[in-house]
Formats: sequence, structure tokens, C-alpha cells
Amino acid sequence: MENRLAPIKLDSYQPLREVVCESLREAIRNGVLKPGERIMEIQLAEELGVSRTPVREAIRKLELEGYVVMMPRRGTYVANMSIRDINEIFEIRTALESLSNGLAAEHITDEELEHLQRLLVIIGGYIKDGNIEKIVETDIEFHDLMYHAARNQRLVGIISNLRDQLTRFRTLSMSYPGRLEATLDEHRTIVEAIANGDRKAASKAAEQHMENSEKTLLKAMDEIKKKNTKAGKGKKKKAADK
Repeated sequence: MENRLAPIKLDSYQPLREVVCESLREAIRNGVLKPGERIMEIQLAEELGVSRTPVREAIRKLELEGYVVMMPRRGTYVANMSIRDINEIFEIRTALESLSNGLAAEHITDEELEHLQRLLVIIGGYIKDGNIEKIVETDIEFHDLMYHAARNQRLVGIISNLRDQLTRFRTLSMSYPGRLEATLDEHRTIVEAIANGDRKAASKAAEQHMENSEKTLLKAMDEIKKKNTKAGKGKKKKAADK
């Protein structure tokens, strides 16, 4: 079978287990390793060009992060994301985003604020061009900057972990009709509140943004499910007609 994962470069300053973990994390985020797929240590070690030990250590860490599940006597699998999982993640993330944006309203520097405003302009340009890849990339930079402006590193770590668990759905959500423009407006509202030093307004804007993001994602997932169900029925009908 053709390798799907690129061999690890052994010139990194990071511990090998961390490099392997990031490689597997990216493979899951990008859909190379698909939800429900079984994780085979030997195969992954061969593809990455490393021993099984760093692969095993990486898998344990990914389990803690929610990327994989280890099932007794059945093996390890890429985690499926249920509607309940998504609800729980958004519930926690909404509370933390609210806290983070509120803190950013109190602690952000003029330089950081100017950077946020500049990113909004850049994202607007990418929306006009329809460049989803660049929109996603810049959106991540935008949120990272707001998190760091909160001046709470533990909070940054927790939010980033929760966000990473939903990365595989980011393009799906952003591709939903009208969502890009709505997201940009929501970001502008957040930045305006932060610029005014209004902690309450910044927190409320963050909560509204998360609520809208969750609703859009669930709508997109539901439409795909209905489309797949309809396609499946169509195939069965054709088979029955033969």
C-alpha cells in the first residue's frame, strides 16, 4: 500500500515523540487518517521511518487530546466526532472564548490591536477572492493573537486544544453559504469591543460568534447527511431496477 505519511525529518530540535505526534495530528486534521480508521503502530512507524516507541507515545498523547480512542481488545482508532461531542466542545469553548476576549479587552496592546484590525482587512480580501485556504490560515492567526492578548498562557493552551479538535470541520463550516461574510462581521464586532476596552461587550460578542459557528457547522453536517442518505437510496433503487 502506498505511504500516506511523509517520513519524519530527524533534524528537528524537538523530541522525536513530539515530532511524530504533530505529524499524526496533522494527518487526522487534514483527513489523511480518517474518522473511524484503525491506527496500526507498525504501519505508521514504517511510513514515518521511526521505531514503534515514539509512535506509541504519540498515540497516548493524541488519546488525551481526543484525536484517537483506544478500545480494549479492539485496538486504537481515529476518533469519530458525534453531535454530542461537538455540542460539548462548543459549550466549553464558548465559556473560555468569552473569558479570553474579556481579558483581551483589558490587556491588549496598541500594536496587537492594530494587527487584529489589519488581519480583518486581509481576511476581507481573501473572502472576495474566494481563497478558503488563506482565509482559514489567517483566521487561525487572528484567533491566536486574541488568545495571547488575554495574557493567560494556560487559557491559551486549553482553548487551542479544543479548537484543534474541530479543525477537520473548519472548511466545511466556512464553506456554508453566507458564513464567511457573517464571520467577518462577528470578528469586527469583537475587535470593536476589545478596542473600546469593553470587557462585557467583548465577552458577549465571543459567545454570539461561537453560537453562530456551532449552528452553521451542525447545519452543514445535517445537509451532508441528508445528501448522502438520498444518494444511498438512489443507488439501491438503481440496483433493484436491474
